[in-house]
Amino acid sequence: MYNLFVAVLAYLIGSVSFAVVVSAFMGLDDPRSYGSGNPGATNVLRSGNKKAAVLTLIGDAFKGWLAVWLVAHFGPRYGLGDAAVALAAIAVFLGHLYPVFFRFKGGKGVATAAGVLLAVNPILGVATLATWLIVAFFTRYSSLAALAAAVFAPLYYVFMFGPRIVALAILAMSVLLFWRHRANISKLIAGRESRIGEKKAAGAGK
Repeated sequence: MYNLFVAVLAYLIGSVSFAVVVSAFMGLDDPRSYGSGNPGATNVLRSGNKKAAVLTLIGDAFKGWLAVWLVAHFGPRYGLGDAAVALAAIAVFLGHLYPVFFRFKGGKGVATAAGVLLAVNPILGVATLATWLIVAFFTRYSSLAALAAAVFAPLYYVFMFGPRIVALAILAMSVLLFWRHRANISKLIAGRESRIGEKKAAGAGK
């Protein structure tokens, strides 16, 4: 019963799309209407409003962190352990990818995954974020940085904590992240992928 509550609550938290909410609050165009059409911080940055992009990034990361932290912090008193933490991680991530509040059309999950990892373990989160930053700095490809981080995140976890059930949740998120970036992978191979901060016309890059 508690696990069902964890899954539903985490999914609903994940379903809050900060790209759409922040853009609406700041009077900006819906991020699903321009650029890649993806409701995420990278696409919001294409609007030219850096503040909106930063707020989106923080919001999406925070919801991932919050869902997992709540279970990790309060779960033990209800007999909930690693399995519930893993469930919360997957549920909040799926909420971001397929939000019930926005017709199941969500983002690609990079910031939310980062928040999840920070809640699982701060060192794990920082190591994965460092991987993203290094790749992004040298290539200026947000998608390539995300894919690299997705590869290393489960490896970092297993190296630090061993093959526990949470590692399976992180691996599942990595697989889903690759799936959501399949169009970006094709563009990277073709040399047509947009770089960080690059503005794009409405409808382009879809």
